[in-house]
This record gives sequence, structure tokens and C-alpha cells, in this order.
Amino acid sequence: MAVESAESVPTSGPDDEPVDTAPPTPLEFRRAMGMFASGVTVVTGVDDGEPVGFACQSFASVSLEPPLVLFCADHNGRTWPRIRKSGRFCVNVLAEDQVDVCDRFGSRKGKKFDGLVWDMSRWGLPALRDVLLRVHADVYDVHVAGDHDVVVGRVLELESAGEGRPMIFYRGRFGVDEPQPQLVPNLWGWGDHWG
Repeated sequence: MAVESAESVPTSGPDDEPVDTAPPTPLEFRRAMGMFASGVTVVTGVDDGEPVGFACQSFASVSLEPPLVLFCADHNGRTWPRIRKSGRFCVNVLAEDQVDVCDRFGSRKGKKFDGLVWDMSRWGLPALRDVLLRVHADVYDVHVAGDHDVVVGRVLELESAGEGRPMIFYRGRFGVDEPQPQLVPNLWGWGDHWG
């Protein structure tokens, strides 16, 4: 009888899952993903002449040619479906001192633009003031992924709107270099992306 060496023992394939391992709970997943520091944006658009927007932590570049970006939006959110109808959006990259703007657009309560000074861009999109960058884009593609949509946008224009440090979200707080950064509500429960 031949004895198999360790090298010849078949390994588990990608479809084989260990019997004693369960996927992470939503709370475990949220805590673990909080270890990845990210910037914070506000995605804005217009629906029936009304400016709309939501805070979004999940934003990235995708392609240089053509220039594509992406963000993720919760299926249960109220704002993303309104922006999707128009087919166009603006991603406003927040500066570190814009916590009040993040709070405003991260909340499910109230009208986000009431009392806020902002401009209408030449693309017909709400452009927030004092942000670091504005990315104007058309909706290029939308992929359903679990409880979110992955929205790919084709970039129309980039506007470097300001200098300064970006707003960073890390481990449930804004900032990474403060000994006691401001504790903020669980952003994954806010707005359209954090759900």
C-alpha cells in the first residue's frame, strides 16, 4: 500500500468551506472593515429640480481610459434611486473640517440642503463648497452586489476645489492622528451607503 506524502494530499478548492467556520455577523464585519481608513464623500444629484445627496465612504477610481469611478449605495437608501433616475452625479470629497457637512448628509432626517450654501455646476449638479475635489460623472453601469449597488460613473470633469487635509474615517472616528478623535455615530447606519 502506497503512503501519500503531504505534497500529494489534495487541498481544498475555492468552493470547499471549512465545516466549523461561519461567515462574520454584520457587526463583526462592520468592526473589521473599520480597520480600513477611508476618505468621506458626499454624492449629490438632482431629482425633479430638487438637490439631493448622501454621505458615502465607499468611493474609488476604476479606470484611466476611459476615466471611471465607483461608489456603493444601499438598496434601502432613499437618495440613490433619485440620483439614478437623472443618470448623473457629483462626488464631493470632504475636507477634514467638514464634519458638519458629513453629519448633515449622513442623517436620514431633514432636508440636506436647507441653510447650506452651495453652487449648481455647469453639469446641473449640486457642487458643495470648500471640498477638496468634485468629480462630475454620468452613470455608466450599475452592478447589484448583496444589499448594495456598485455604481460606476464615467467622469465628465474634475474640479480641484481646495487645498487641505482630507476627512478620514477610521475605527468609528474621524481622523487617525488624534489621541482622542471625535467619536461619531456608526456611519454604516447613515445615509445610503452606510446601511
